[in-house]
Amino acid sequence: MTGGKVYKLLKRSFVITAILCATFAVYVFIVTRNNTDMTIRQRIMKAIYPAIMFLSSKKNSMSQNKEKVKAPVSFYSLQTTANNKQPFNFKDLAGKKVLLVNTASNCGYTAQYSELQKLHEQYKDKLVILGFPANDFKEQEAGSDEEIASFCQVNYGVTFSLMLKSQVVKGQGQNSVYQWLTDAVKNGWNDKQPEWNFSKYLVDESGTLIEYYAPSVSPLSDAITSQLD
Repeated sequence: MTGGKVYKLLKRSFVITAILCATFAVYVFIVTRNNTDMTIRQRIMKAIYPAIMFLSSKKNSMSQNKEKVKAPVSFYSLQTTANNKQPFNFKDLAGKKVLLVNTASNCGYTAQYSELQKLHEQYKDKLVILGFPANDFKEQEAGSDEEIASFCQVNYGVTFSLMLKSQVVKGQGQNSVYQWLTDAVKNGWNDKQPEWNFSKYLVDESGTLIEYYAPSVSPLSDAITSQLD
């Protein structure tokens, strides 16, 4: 291949790359044009969320309490602290299903905040959604509780309950709620801890842990909504 042909090939590759980059930049701008409180990383993560979900869809994993094993330790005995620093007692959740999700602001799955909000609005009479911000996975939730609350409200219109940022993975300092969710001695059957941000646990109206969903399971998926209809 002569030098002239190499030059033309490189020039063509450069032009194509520039066009693709410009197109992607425009796409990101359009998708996030109303999200003025986002970093560049957060804008990109929101824009590519559909691709992330598509690529991870084959990795969907669920664990089910098929035998409906009751919890030796009552779910309603738990308590934690809400984002507004007020005590949050689980005894007030009796009679409703509860979806517990560990969240983060700088994750590829962060756009699930929008889906969780839609789920909250659609099923608010029978479902309570609790978000547990955590910095356990690649430090993707480094902000303060005030920053987290503002980010969720401004960019995703979140009105479901957020708790104070805490540790959700096993180890010293793990949130007591997640100690219950990830210990079969307490919940009756499940030892599985969150795989990543936006792992989900569903508890039924009687306080029985019935399912675990991986981050790649959309909050609006049939797997979840079929438990609510």
